[in-house]
Amino acid sequence: MTTHPLLERLDAGLAEIDRQHLRRRHRVVSTPCQPHLSADGRDVLAFASNDYLGLAAHPKVVEALIEGAQRYGAGSGASHLISGHSQAHAELEDALAAFMSPHLVDGRALYFCTGYMANLATISTLANKDSEIFSEALNHASLIDGARLSRAKTHVYPHGDVDALAALLHASTAQTKLIVTDGVFSMDGDIAPLPQLLALAERHNAWLIVDDAHGFGVVGENGRGVFEHFDMRSPNLVIIGTLGKAAGVGGAFVAAHRSVIEWLINRARPYIFTTAAAPSQAHALLASLAIIAGDEGRERRATLQARIAQLRDSLTLKHWHHMVSPTGVQPIILGENAAALHAQAGLAEAGLWVPAIRPPTVAPGTSRLRLTLSAAHTAEDVARLTRAINQLDNDWTEHAHG
Repeated sequence: MTTHPLLERLDAGLAEIDRQHLRRRHRVVSTPCQPHLSADGRDVLAFASNDYLGLAAHPKVVEALIEGAQRYGAGSGASHLISGHSQAHAELEDALAAFMSPHLVDGRALYFCTGYMANLATISTLANKDSEIFSEALNHASLIDGARLSRAKTHVYPHGDVDALAALLHASTAQTKLIVTDGVFSMDGDIAPLPQLLALAERHNAWLIVDDAHGFGVVGENGRGVFEHFDMRSPNLVIIGTLGKAAGVGGAFVAAHRSVIEWLINRARPYIFTTAAAPSQAHALLASLAIIAGDEGRERRATLQARIAQLRDSLTLKHWHHMVSPTGVQPIILGENAAALHAQAGLAEAGLWVPAIRPPTVAPGTSRLRLTLSAAHTAEDVARLTRAINQLDNDWTEHAHG
């Protein structure tokens, strides 16, 4: 038993987490990120990663990572502004700026170690204590934390409620305003009403900062994300894209007018004061971006859409609710934490890895199974999943998780 008073408090807190069925635990994966993998020593069919295009273990991407390590070594050795900014980083930023150029005005791109860091840096650097931030209710934690770090006054508007946002902007007297939203919402899979948000941003001289972590590579004919989906272009637009999901590797980028990028380079503490990501990672991302932008990327996006349609058409739920989404994020709402854990365990018995998502990631009472589909899943993979879910739902009773 723990006797140290500081540790006793932590143990009491952990006991309360257990009481609420909110304990989180690691699973150890010993194979590449792919649908059929080994987790905790057991072979499973996984619907758990954000590897939407199946690029995390793509031979060309893996080969580029190895080539990058051979060319540049294992690490960068310093921050970007000291000596850590390699040729690979520079080439990747140029390639990202060119790829996103239809949606940028005089644009540049800046590479970050993680999407979390990119969001912290962008919001906390473009806003300050005299600014006002207008934040979507379902925004990712990194956007919320970026707003907190900025010390700006933050208004949270209801999910997708453009009228509520318009009223808040109309009442604002701040010189600097930031509208902040996910592009594709990570737990619901729906897409933000970005054309209306951009119209408000331009009308009120505000920045529109969009985290397209789950849209980049997936949405749009060429995989440019929600901006391509809506054909958006504006100097008010600040694009954040994650490269560890559909791109299959890691890190993130900010793409915006070159003045925004210069401001981030010179003022963003999460960028200035951290060691640059390994150049080999940037080198691998060049290969990944080439796939996304080419014919293979279009084929993989078409395959993903076919798997989404198959899932939608094959589920016959009576007790649970499938939130139909046009993206790789496919939630099934169960409600209570224990129910979601029970369903997760039932799927695990069938050799399927589908994570139960609970508060604080989602609102209380909306715990869910978060299915993520990939172009690497086969039709039989999805058929196996839907058979298992339909069977669990059919056998479900109010006492199933009691």
